[in-house]
Amino acid sequence: MDKATASRILQYVREQQSGMLKLLDHLVAAESPSSVPGTHRLIVAVLTEALTALGFRVRTLHTGNSHKHIFARRHERRRELPRQLLVGHFDTVWPLGTTAQRPLVVADNIVRGPGVFDMKGGLAQIVFALKVIKELDLALPLEPLIFFNSDEEIGSHTSTRYIGALARCAQRAYVLEPSLGEEGAIKTERKGIGRFTVTVHGKSAHAGLDPEGGASAILELSHVIQALFALNDAEQGITVNVGTIDGGIQANVIAPHSRAVVDVRVPTVDIGERITRTIHELQPTTPGVRLTIEGGIGRPSMEQTPRNRRLWDQAVALGSELGLDLQQARAGGGSDGNTTSQYTATLDGLGPVGHGAHADHEFLYLDRTLERTALLALLLLAPPVAGNSS
Repeated sequence: MDKATASRILQYVREQQSGMLKLLDHLVAAESPSSVPGTHRLIVAVLTEALTALGFRVRTLHTGNSHKHIFARRHERRRELPRQLLVGHFDTVWPLGTTAQRPLVVADNIVRGPGVFDMKGGLAQIVFALKVIKELDLALPLEPLIFFNSDEEIGSHTSTRYIGALARCAQRAYVLEPSLGEEGAIKTERKGIGRFTVTVHGKSAHAGLDPEGGASAILELSHVIQALFALNDAEQGITVNVGTIDGGIQANVIAPHSRAVVDVRVPTVDIGERITRTIHELQPTTPGVRLTIEGGIGRPSMEQTPRNRRLWDQAVALGSELGLDLQQARAGGGSDGNTTSQYTATLDGLGPVGHGAHADHEFLYLDRTLERTALLALLLLAPPVAGNSS
């Protein structure tokens, strides 16, 4: 990519600022809480209209629990070309009625609104990166496939199978989650995320009349909790957190049952497998009780694999054509990039530069997000990276 073409793309994106803000306003106004999939019809319609106008054939994928996802590809696609995958989610953490209190507001270079940073701004970037490519009549060396899901904020349970299947047939994947920190770091690593439930089965007895006749599930759970917290290793980047506990009947009864729900974050797939085995191999220390352990790593770690590093190097070179000094970072949270990275070269966090994901002060910087839109266009126009063939 030469500097003249890069400058032309950036200039065009800047000229499209008002149109991008209009689309973003429509996306934010179309409230789409993950937990109320029946409300997603409007945002699906907004995105379908925007992609159709760019020459894409859009399909709505229905699932058994009312969640709907969007898959799109070009009408006039070239079947002989390799494919590249664009991933985003249109669900948010915000309940219905939030936009009535906090509608989209643009003040100088700051754009605020529920979901504007995570990640409706990223959806607008995808639309306008493709728009600049179409309007400037630039040739794509890889066919773009687009997948927008409606359940990312609650674990992508109904969409992961689609994302995995698409990633398997793509040469690279770009995930438009928001960037990290004020410097706008691109996410080249993400921790894997696991959820485990440990249930302790004890034996009830009267705490005063027959204390020796019972086996306390709560006592055993206290030992289990200590064993779980002992797995934390800051140096290796392992975090194990017992987030909730419950159990027992009442104070004068030896507890016959207890339960803990555990969150696990791991830096690599191998460490995730080891921690999973360790948790499932926990044994009770209290006589007369038994353990039931369920769960595992739901989102494997996104690691700096050789193919991911090659894609990052390409992004750095393209960013320099726009005058951008790109930074990279590891994120503690997961995304659909964890899934795509298992099958193809992946860059995550290509979305807006801003702050406040899942917070009332959520915002993005307009100028830097426009720059990231131009960067996405350059990435889509880039030739395949040697060694990354899928």
